[in-house]
Amino acid sequence: MSAPSDPTYRTSPELRSDMPPGIPYIVGNEAAERFSFYGMKAILVVFMTEYLRNSQGELAPMGKIEANKYFHLFESSAYAFPVLGALLADALWGKYRTIIVLSIVYCFGHFALAVDETRLGLLLGLTLIAIGTGGIKPCVSAHVGDQFSEQNKHLIERVFGWFYFSINFGSFFSTLLIPAILGRRGVFEQISPEHAPAYAFGVPGVLMFIATIVFWRGRNKYAHIPPGGAKFIDETFGPDGLKTVLRLAPLYFFVLFFWALYDQTGSAWVQQAKELNCNILGMDLLPAQIQAVNPLLIMIYIPLFSFVIYPAMGKYFTLTPLRKIGIGMALTAAAFGISWFIEGLIAATPEGSPAPSAWWQVLAYVVITAGEVMVSITSLEYSYTQAPNRMKSLVMSCYLLTVSLGNVLTAGFNSLIENEDGSSRIEGTTYYAFFTMLMVSVTLAYAFASRSFREQTYIQGSEATH
Repeated sequence: MSAPSDPTYRTSPELRSDMPPGIPYIVGNEAAERFSFYGMKAILVVFMTEYLRNSQGELAPMGKIEANKYFHLFESSAYAFPVLGALLADALWGKYRTIIVLSIVYCFGHFALAVDETRLGLLLGLTLIAIGTGGIKPCVSAHVGDQFSEQNKHLIERVFGWFYFSINFGSFFSTLLIPAILGRRGVFEQISPEHAPAYAFGVPGVLMFIATIVFWRGRNKYAHIPPGGAKFIDETFGPDGLKTVLRLAPLYFFVLFFWALYDQTGSAWVQQAKELNCNILGMDLLPAQIQAVNPLLIMIYIPLFSFVIYPAMGKYFTLTPLRKIGIGMALTAAAFGISWFIEGLIAATPEGSPAPSAWWQVLAYVVITAGEVMVSITSLEYSYTQAPNRMKSLVMSCYLLTVSLGNVLTAGFNSLIENEDGSSRIEGTTYYAFFTMLMVSVTLAYAFASRSFREQTYIQGSEATH
C-alpha cells in the first residue's frame, strides 16, 4: 500500500472525453462490498430473534422490538462513521489509503460475527463493520467523482447510475443467498443448524476480502487526489466550507425522514413478512428474502428512469434534482400507506385462515424503490457536485449522516414504545399509520421549503458554477 502522494500515482484526473480507466475497478469493488454488507444485514434481525446464544452456548434470542431497535442503532452507527472516514481521507490519508485500511477493519468485523454467536460477538462484529463500511462509504463515492475532469464531466450522472446499479447487483444476490444459507434451504440443507450462522456471516466476509483485492488492483488506474492537510481545515471551517454545510443542511434535514422509513424494509417489513404467505411465483421464500425485490427493481428502474420516465416528465415541467427528491418522498409515504393497509389485512384475517399474500408487500417495494431512485441516487450525485473540491468526502459523509439520523429516529421511537416485557405500546396498523402520516407531513413541508434552496456546483479541475 503506497501513500497517495507517491509520484507513481496521478494526482489529478486525466483530460479525456471518454470513461476514466479506474471506474470498472471502483464499480466492481462496490458490487462485492455491497454483497457483503447487504447479505449480513438481510439476516441480522432473523439472527438476533432466532439464533443468538449466551456465553454458555444456549439459545438466548432477542424480542422483536429489541431486535428492531438494535438493527437501527447499528444502521445509524454505520452511517455516522463516514464523518471519520471523510476526515481521514480529506485531511490526512487521501481516499485510496483510507479505503484500503478501513476495508481490512471491515473484514475483521465479518470474521467476528462468523466465529462468535453471542451478544459479545455481535457487538464486536457490528462495531468493526460499522467503522469499516462507514469509513469507506463517503470515500468510495467521492473517489468515483474524482476520476472526472471538465472534459468528461457529462458522464458523471451515468457513472453514479452504474455505481448505484452495482450496489443493487450485489445486494440482490446476497439477499437471496445469505438467508438461504442461514435457513438451510435448497443446496444448503446439508449444513448443520449450529454451523449455519457461521457460514451465513462467513460468506459476506469472503466477498468483502474480494472487494478489497479488486480495489487494490486498480490502484495504478486511479486519479489519487492528495489530502488537503491544513488547506482542508482552512477550507472546511472557512467561509466556503461553512456556507456549503449551511446551504445543504435544510435539504439533509428532510432527507433523514426518508431514511427513517426506508430502512425499516430491513426490520419492520421483515417482521411483517413473517405474517404473510411468502409463496411468490411458486417459490416459498423466507421472510428475509422478500427484500431481494428492492435491488432487482433498482436494476430495472435505473435505465427506465434515466431513459424513459425522466425524459417523459421533463416534457411537462423542469425536472430539477430538488424536484426529484420531493416526488421520491411522496412515493415513500405512499409505500408506507400500502404497508399500513397490509397490516390491516393481517389483523382482519381469522385465525386458521390463509395469510395475506406477500404480493402486497412486493407492491409496497415497487413504490418505495421508485422513491429510493428519486431520493437516494439524486442526493448522492447532488451532494458531490455541491461540495467544494477539497471537501468532497466530508460533504458526502454529511449526506450519509442523514441515514444515521433517520435510523436514530426509528430506534428512538422503538425504544419509546417498548414495554419492560419486550412487547410494544404501539403495534399493527397504528405503527404504520404513524410513519405514513409523518412522511406525508414532511413531504408537504419540503415542497414549500425547497423553493428557497440555493445551488453551487463544483467539479475537479474547474471553478464553481452557480
